[in-house]
Amino acid sequence: MRLNSLRMLFDFGLVILIWMVQLVVYPSFAAFQTENLIEWHSLYMVRITYIVLPLMLGQAFFATIQGYRNRTVYTMGSLLLVVLLWMLTFTIFVPLHNEIASGDFSSETLNELVSKNWIRTTLWSFLFVWTLLHTPKSEV
Repeated sequence: MRLNSLRMLFDFGLVILIWMVQLVVYPSFAAFQTENLIEWHSLYMVRITYIVLPLMLGQAFFATIQGYRNRTVYTMGSLLLVVLLWMLTFTIFVPLHNEIASGDFSSETLNELVSKNWIRTTLWSFLFVWTLLHTPKSEV
């Protein structure tokens, strides 16, 4: 399997995951009572990490390799987007999840999680389409 195809698989995995989180998982948090959400959230965070961490690491790895091997607008721009997505994840979403985990959250926190996650949803969707457009048809 070629490098572009592997990259596309990781981008596709993340775009499917982020849409599921955006449309199903995060909105469902509002349906829980506080104690139940704290309990469920701790399970969710462990379980989702097994899915999201390998995908994000794989995406970062392949974007870095592509950028190193071939400096184009696509490879450098997509690498920049991957770095931005990591920064957003750790500066905005990890703190929001920490608020939920600690029980120090409100309905505004849950709404903020959903509304701000549209940024990542849009960026990961764009990144997947951009990767798809830059993957030779013979590799798709």
